Amino acid sequence: MGPILIINPNSSADVTQGIAEAIAHLAPINGPAFEVTDLPESPATIMTNEDVARAGLGFAELAQSRPDAAAFVAACFSDPGVELTRALVKQPVIGVQEAGILTAMARADLFGIIALSPGSVARHRVKIRAMGVESRFAAELALPSVSAEDSGRDPEVYELCVALGRDLAERGAGAVVLGCAGMAPIRAQLERDIGIAVIDPVQAATAMALGLVGAPE
Repeated sequence: MGPILIINPNSSADVTQGIAEAIAHLAPINGPAFEVTDLPESPATIMTNEDVARAGLGFAELAQSRPDAAAFVAACFSDPGVELTRALVKQPVIGVQEAGILTAMARADLFGIIALSPGSVARHRVKIRAMGVESRFAAELALPSVSAEDSGRDPEVYELCVALGRDLAERGAGAVVLGCAGMAPIRAQLERDIGIAVIDPVQAATAMALGLVGAPE
């Protein structure tokens, strides 16, 4: 069986490394293996709708070039290229926003999201409406346009995440979804500090891909 390919659609090597570390404990002893990569031609942070569209094309092209892969994960919270790629390859294609939200709803009645920037919120709401889960959605609160790398490594940004997480809890959220793959390094500590479940969407998507692929023959 080929690897599960987790594609970070930005070009940040630090974010890619953080993703690899966050999912390492999920790797089965007997496979499939995890392969984590990025798109060197993409910006370091996916911010605009144009960034998402270009990253989506890059994701689809890379997936098409890897017929050996068992499944694909788009490790950006805007799920770039997921629907396109599903129409182009036979393997499972998982977007982390969708997987993160579904996992949060398995943990709590209401979920909230910490977004990477204010500009991301409207884009995420499109997916939430498409999924039909508005009744389970408490709120989405945004960081002040930080980079993907800083979202998981900057102490000042972390303190902002704590404040936003506590605000979401006060609004009724029982689970918080991290709105960027770069936030993976803070998941466990943030959960301890805000007192409710915190979902790393890349972990959620990778676990879902494992379930869909099944055990090696």
